[in-house]
Amino acid sequence: MLNNLLDFVPKIPISEATQRFTRWLTDTFAFLFDPIKEYFGDFMEFVSEDLLMNIPPVIFILIVAILAFFITGKKFGLAAFSIVGLWLIYNQGHWEDLMNTVTLVILASLLSIIIGVPIGILMSKSKIANAVITPILDFMQTMPAFVYLIPAVAFFGIGMVPGVFASLIFATPPTVRFTNLGIRQVSKDLIEAADAFGSTGAQKLFKVELPMARPTIMAGINQTVMLALSMVVIASMIGAPGLGKEVLSSLQRAQVGPGFVAGIGIVILAIIIDRFTQNMNKKK
Repeated sequence: MLNNLLDFVPKIPISEATQRFTRWLTDTFAFLFDPIKEYFGDFMEFVSEDLLMNIPPVIFILIVAILAFFITGKKFGLAAFSIVGLWLIYNQGHWEDLMNTVTLVILASLLSIIIGVPIGILMSKSKIANAVITPILDFMQTMPAFVYLIPAVAFFGIGMVPGVFASLIFATPPTVRFTNLGIRQVSKDLIEAADAFGSTGAQKLFKVELPMARPTIMAGINQTVMLALSMVVIASMIGAPGLGKEVLSSLQRAQVGPGFVAGIGIVILAIIIDRFTQNMNKKK
């Protein structure tokens, strides 16, 4: 009797409606998706193969070590770790995979920051925008990361471009939330003082609110970069090259050794990026 009550309402065709909507988006906006796939794919290939791969590994490692030395306040810890860690990745024959992973993480992170910071500013200035965007961010953060691969493949096929698209959706929310939070936490006394001196809205934003919210915003950017890096293995399932592809291949073949080596490479890259972003957030 109770089961009959549950079956009183027929099945809602959510799956079929989603399928039709996705097909409609793909067909209607093909003029937009196809150029993005082609030109952005060519750009990513240029960055990875023509730019990063043409830098001698020794030079690349030295550049990272020098940057680490100055970013950490002329301390040798991170610089030494960068030299040893990147050399180990090169020694294990994963340098090309590392460059592909770096390309994916950098581009996905930059796009997330470019999109996320303005949206966070909008949320901090508008109660309506905050009320509308907050549930969307909740949806983006609670949805399993694998689900983002479905629209990515539907819109852009397979390869690095859909990997960046999926990483973009997965990694953007922290930057948006932390930007919104940082600006809202700026002291009202400072805002009133800026108003008293006749500051315009843009002057208050760029000279008071954003500088005061910088530590919080940088914390969000740190989380965004780390989330983008965490997507490298998942993105490899749709053809994105890099260290994640080696991990996935080793998992499919039950090869513990190669998978462990590629996993170490991801960990080394994650530590270097995390320490870079954390030290950039420290007040000098």
